[in-house]
Amino acid sequence: MRKILSLVVGMMFALSSASVADKVVSVEKQLIGIIGAVSGTIKTNTRELKTGDKIYLNETIFSGTESGTQILLLDQSTFTIGSESEVVMDTFIYDPATNDGKIVASVKQGSLKVISGLISKKNPDSLTVEVPEGTLGSRGTEFQTMVSKEQTSTLLIGPGKNNTLGLRPGSVLVGNSLGSTLLDNPYSISTMKKGKAPGQAKKITKNQLKKFKKKMKALKVAKLTEATKDEKQAIRKQIRKDLKAAGLDKEEIKALIKTNIKKDKEKKAIKTKKVKKKKAQAKKSKSKKKKAKAKKSKSKKKKAVKKKTSTKKKKAVKKKKTVKKKKAVKKKKVVKKKKKVVKKKKVVKKKKKVAKKKKVVKKKVAKKKKKAKNKRRRKK
Repeated sequence: MRKILSLVVGMMFALSSASVADKVVSVEKQLIGIIGAVSGTIKTNTRELKTGDKIYLNETIFSGTESGTQILLLDQSTFTIGSESEVVMDTFIYDPATNDGKIVASVKQGSLKVISGLISKKNPDSLTVEVPEGTLGSRGTEFQTMVSKEQTSTLLIGPGKNNTLGLRPGSVLVGNSLGSTLLDNPYSISTMKKGKAPGQAKKITKNQLKKFKKKMKALKVAKLTEATKDEKQAIRKQIRKDLKAAGLDKEEIKALIKTNIKKDKEKKAIKTKKVKKKKAQAKKSKSKKKKAKAKKSKSKKKKAVKKKTSTKKKKAVKKKKTVKKKKAVKKKKVVKKKKKVVKKKKVVKKKKKVAKKKKVVKKKVAKKKKKAKNKRRRKK
């Protein structure tokens, strides 16, 4: 449905050109843009708004609870209105031939996010948002303001992918009769209270950012891609009707459609290329991680095997040592036993020898005694 969105904007430019040239549109019914997306209840003083409806100068737009809308202006500026808001388009001057012009909007309450378009690209000081406590002067950028009963908080978002200003950061001048503060760093915030000068620029806190996002939450579900086939056809039909009424012939209408489709295709091709690149990078990263994991696992396994082998080896060495020790002890015991037996044998042998010697001596003594006795007998 983005095709229709770009088609709508392109054709609205053509309408604007024709209207300015022929001076057909009155001040009361000056066309300034179209509703690009709606969530919940969005209305003006006279009608309820839906996707594809035209927006005119000086119309007050009201959004209900949990509601939001996105307005695509003729100069490609985008105004996103959050829930429980009241916004008026006070001034819209635009020359499509030169991109000269001026935009002034008022936020009575609620939230408004602005992405500046071609008018701001030509002259960054040409977009102003009025709030109860003062004014916000856009210097060609993307910003959001939140108006409550007590104060107005303004957040500089900076360049976005849909910002016609590309990478130029831009700034927002928050001011009133008592002073001014320049927001020139993305995600810096300033608060204005009644009767006081604007607060100094500070980096937004997480809680403050949550509040800003909450105001825009309703629009996340309101995308033109969710339009039915009948709604798409009705939008196309209405656009053709308006272009014919503006004095464009069939060929010019076809050329406009062709140009917008071509632009949309180019954008789609760039987006597809980015997605493919992202997927390829993700795949590469996944493959790298897988390889690293496998390498780690292999290394872990190797270490485990090495540890196991080392432990086994240690155990084997320990066992060997223990066996050797046991054998040595056993051998020692055997040797000791043998020595003991040998010693015992020696002692027995010695004893036997001594006993034999004693016997021999005894015999000799007995023999001697006998001889001496016999000698004495003979003498008698």
